[in-house]
Amino acid sequence: MTHRTLPRPLPGQSPAGPVSAVSSRIPTDALKMSVHGLGPWYVLGVDIGTTSVKVVLLEAESHAVVDSQTQETRAALSSPEGQQAREQDVGKIVSALHCCVMALPRERLGRVARIGVSGQMHGVVLWNEEGCKWQEVEAGFTFQPGETSHLVTWQDGRCHNDFLASLPQPDSHLTLASGFGCATLFWYTRNRHQFLQNFTAAGTIQDYVVAALCGLRKPLMSAQNAASWGYFNTRCGTWNLQILTESGFPTRLLPDIMESGSVAGKTICEWCCVPEGTDVGVALGDLQCSVYCCMANKTDAVLNISTSAQLCFALPPNFQPPDCPNTTSSVAYFPYLDGMYLAVAAALNGGNVLSSFVSMLKQWMQEFGLDVPDPTIYSQAINSALSVAHTDLVVEATVFGERHLPGRLGCVTNISPCNLSLGHVIRALCRGVVNNLHSMLPVQWLAESGVRRIVGSGSALARNPVLKQELEKIFTLPIVYREMADSAVGVAMVMLDRV
Repeated sequence: MTHRTLPRPLPGQSPAGPVSAVSSRIPTDALKMSVHGLGPWYVLGVDIGTTSVKVVLLEAESHAVVDSQTQETRAALSSPEGQQAREQDVGKIVSALHCCVMALPRERLGRVARIGVSGQMHGVVLWNEEGCKWQEVEAGFTFQPGETSHLVTWQDGRCHNDFLASLPQPDSHLTLASGFGCATLFWYTRNRHQFLQNFTAAGTIQDYVVAALCGLRKPLMSAQNAASWGYFNTRCGTWNLQILTESGFPTRLLPDIMESGSVAGKTICEWCCVPEGTDVGVALGDLQCSVYCCMANKTDAVLNISTSAQLCFALPPNFQPPDCPNTTSSVAYFPYLDGMYLAVAAALNGGNVLSSFVSMLKQWMQEFGLDVPDPTIYSQAINSALSVAHTDLVVEATVFGERHLPGRLGCVTNISPCNLSLGHVIRALCRGVVNNLHSMLPVQWLAESGVRRIVGSGSALARNPVLKQELEKIFTLPIVYREMADSAVGVAMVMLDRV
């Protein structure tokens, strides 16, 4: 294999900052002509999730998903910081990404004219100017991480409440929490300061992928991802540089900000058969992309249950968030597109609660000398719950806490000899996940805000009919479910519709 490092700056970018969103927009007719020959052209959508990577090909004229691939990353790592730390291997994430892309039809990859990238919000990965190395393979080139840190994910819990209280107050309407990029960088500054000296840039994992594809010396970040890091004022679209500098924060690592939905650059190599020079959008948040994919009407709310869970709806175009955060509120206001905001109940507890229960059952069975695969356990658990129409067992499914109530953990009550079967427990667990969301954003609040329908999506919801049943009992608005509706599709749609 041929190895080469390509840390080129963004074409058209001056040392003063990134190319403007307006100058990066390309008319659709010109874009079609950029694809070799005539015929259909495609948008490649990429979503880098907490546990898996998904890629889709969206046919431009029909807006139809014509191909998709998904692969688990299996990237979780143990950390010297203990059980509260949540870190992932960037190399394994990138490898899963390449496997997904290379599994798509080559003739269609050769007709990709735009690439959209979304991913898990809040987390942070660090790299230097040679953060990736390109390798020549049969299908063009792939890139491999060079000098990068581990990805510290949104689930990281090392920034405990006392630590967060010691940090300066952000000039932002959003509350700071453990797992947020700036909080993590503050933790490194105070606990492993020398570690940060090895790197020149930081971003989310999706920002890293965009920087690698475009050869950016300094990463670009959308307002969506910047807001998820903390210390970002969404009204003026800038970092709290004075506050951060006065507190000894390494502001040199912060990315430049770019308008959400704009082009960050062009691919510097033929990437897995995708042509060199293909437009790459600035990375977006997975939440916003899943909403864009699902929200057909302004009166829709979108519910996504994957690893975590989010329930949100779009606010009026003239809405402006408050000046200061409300640390006890279960609803936050995240930037969307075109200056609009989403009202979001972002729960830390979703499909991960059920995964933890399956892992517990697996461990118990292993202690009895039995080794049952996770899919078998999960399938049997759901089937058992489907045979139980109702249970009086009560499970508060907040086993991972919540940002607005960090000390509130899971609890099981009303236990009796009659409700301890697997079916009863799974039914109560699913109801607990939905009840937690409802406590954060009640159906009455949705209705009063003009919401007339809920659109459900997400991998955990799609494969769990019990979760759907409990959702329909608790949220009394009409509910529809979207297939092939996720962040990978959403980011491809953004690149097709808005760039």
